[in-house]
Amino acid sequence: MTPLPRPKAESAEGRALDLPRVRAQFPILGRTVHGQPLVYLDNAASTQKPRAVIDAIANFYAEGYANVHRGVHLLSAEATAAYDQVRGKVAALIGAADPAECIFVRGTTEGINLVAQTFGRAHVGPGDEVLITAMEHHSNLVPWQMLCEARGAALRVVPMTDAGELRLDLLPEMLTPRTRLLALVHVSNALGTVNPVRRIADMAHAAGVPVLVDGAQAVARMPVDVRALGCDFYAFSGHKLYGPTGIGILWGRREHLEAMEPWQGGGDMIRHVTFEHTTYNDVPYKFEAGTPDIAGVIGLGAAVDWLQGLRLATVEAHERHLLSRAIAALTEIPQVRQIGTAEERAGLVSFVVEGIHAHDVGTVLDAQGIAVRAGHHCAYPVMERMGVPATVRASFAVYNSPEEIEALAAGIRAALELFGGSRP
Repeated sequence: MTPLPRPKAESAEGRALDLPRVRAQFPILGRTVHGQPLVYLDNAASTQKPRAVIDAIANFYAEGYANVHRGVHLLSAEATAAYDQVRGKVAALIGAADPAECIFVRGTTEGINLVAQTFGRAHVGPGDEVLITAMEHHSNLVPWQMLCEARGAALRVVPMTDAGELRLDLLPEMLTPRTRLLALVHVSNALGTVNPVRRIADMAHAAGVPVLVDGAQAVARMPVDVRALGCDFYAFSGHKLYGPTGIGILWGRREHLEAMEPWQGGGDMIRHVTFEHTTYNDVPYKFEAGTPDIAGVIGLGAAVDWLQGLRLATVEAHERHLLSRAIAALTEIPQVRQIGTAEERAGLVSFVVEGIHAHDVGTVLDAQGIAVRAGHHCAYPVMERMGVPATVRASFAVYNSPEEIEALAAGIRAALELFGGSRP
């Protein structure tokens, strides 16, 4: 039997969640798919948007649009004030000491690439090593692979167990005098594993190695405090945080950001320009070349406000409850094998159904209005390690209900009935 996550005391906030009220704030949850009520369980890919976020973006375009940091007229001043205010909201969300440590990027992927192409190129050379883990999303693998190939360095990988837990017993010996950076995921998008970031960061720092964390799956699911985690960089995306696409955050310790060269050149990242020399702007602006996604930032701010209003402890408790229900429901179906059974898991389950390809399971579920993800989840090495070509992934958000977990289980049984449980 697949083990349940370690029980934790239910918080008062978790009991207080008003699920009907939460769901009513998401217009899309009122629609039907193939004639069935929508059951949206693809939240690890991207969350749906509450009315507060939709309205904030629409109102900005309709009533307050102007470029920022460049105009003296009223609209520009208002847009700049609203834009700059969001940086403070994000800093409060993740426990950053200074809003200037929060850089606006397009998403987690761009944040990681920024670090690879600035901090990485400055510190990684021939014979050096970059350390990642076996459960990384391609966004926290390929940029380091590219850097190592360009710089003549080696990419090393911390292995994981069959349950999807990192082999931290091997980490001390893998942190060598040649290790220049450790990059790891906070919550695995393919397995749901929650990694002990603080413990890992302490081990890395004891060896003089800075740590970057991919927080894409964590920030919307649990309280995050980057200072308490002890990392050096932390990246996440707005669209997984009930906000819009095309906007995200790279947080970095100020001492690193001050020392790093800009990644892109252009407007707003400069202080003074001549044909002979350019003086760069202060942190964070030196990393934010060109006209930014202003509406995206406004939407991100609205999403942070909305999520903070719920309290992340409430969200975490609710998703843990859904996870326990899902694990129990899938365990009752003999033909289902769960992939990733770590003791510490966040709100998603990955699984395979005996005799049925993951894509076929996803198609049958879709016909019933149930949206899941089926495939490799941008984590080919994870699938190879677990010995499967693909999995079905159901991932939860604060608006999901226990009844939707039951619908998922019923949909899997329908797939088994359709294919006889024996399709190769």
